[in-house]
Amino acid sequence: MAQQTITVIRGDGIGPSIIDSAIEILKAVGCDYEYEYVDAGLAALEKTGELLPAATLEAIERNKITLKGPLTTPVGEGFTSINVTLRKQFGLYANVRPVKSFEGTKARYDDIDIITVRENTQGMYSGLGQVVSEDGSEAEAMSKITREGAEKIVTFAYELAKREGRKKVTAVHKANILKSTSGLFLKVAREVGERYPEIESAEMIVDATCMKLVMTPEEFDVIVTTNLFGDILSDLCAGLVGGLGMAPGANIGSDAAIFEAVHGSAPDIAGKNLANPTSVILASIQMLEYLGEAEKAERIRSAVADVIKSGDRTTRDLGGSHGTTDFTQAVIERL
Repeated sequence: MAQQTITVIRGDGIGPSIIDSAIEILKAVGCDYEYEYVDAGLAALEKTGELLPAATLEAIERNKITLKGPLTTPVGEGFTSINVTLRKQFGLYANVRPVKSFEGTKARYDDIDIITVRENTQGMYSGLGQVVSEDGSEAEAMSKITREGAEKIVTFAYELAKREGRKKVTAVHKANILKSTSGLFLKVAREVGERYPEIESAEMIVDATCMKLVMTPEEFDVIVTTNLFGDILSDLCAGLVGGLGMAPGANIGSDAAIFEAVHGSAPDIAGKNLANPTSVILASIQMLEYLGEAEKAERIRSAVADVIKSGDRTTRDLGGSHGTTDFTQAVIERL
């Protein structure tokens, strides 16, 4: 079998240090991958004048698997979000955001295990029909949902549940008010659910979901929803396990996938060896699972869990006083 090449975008701010940490750990667990480093975001803008150079897009296309640090899109300067561009360009229709409790994080809950599956290319974030009137008194945006798009994402969620031995899929919507778009999504979700009689199907209005996630999060297993709701709910879920530093994300399409830290580039602590690399380490675990390396993924996960539980060389956000490199070393020693 040919050696797997992984496209690596180290990203901006703390990106390079946390990506280096994840790759060191992958090497330590015995992953024999080639890594092709390319630039995007501010790092690319400084070198090439472009946020997403053609060479980067070609590498993502060629290698199919990408590990990515946080990127900065300059705010309000006419630049489109890089993440949105990548999702559209490669048809990465499924955003998969698992959250799992780690003992020792001082999070409010200790038994969370929820996966949010978010439609990644349609809905309010498709950027359609965005207009502001000339006098600035009115603004409009359009949400578009297709039957095909809804069916793909809901089927993805049920297949994921089946593969991972999950018991329940909750479709989250606002069909009581948004009868057209959310209505279509819910109708399709019900149809797809019927094809999976072995999995419990539930549906819930988005506002009630937010309340229930805070009050009784144990009711949830896999959540599937549209783009805007998924963005909000996946961050809410991250808050249940200690914040975005504990939450990875995968963007998956039919023939390409990008695995990433979901937090920002934190320029204020860049280059100071302070960042917690857990989010991108967990993203690399998602990548290993995607590549069929479940055993190595599990070894890294239990090493990370043990470091956090024992408080051995943890970073400040985890209640410790150590930096990225010490934390990485602590994980490697447990492999």
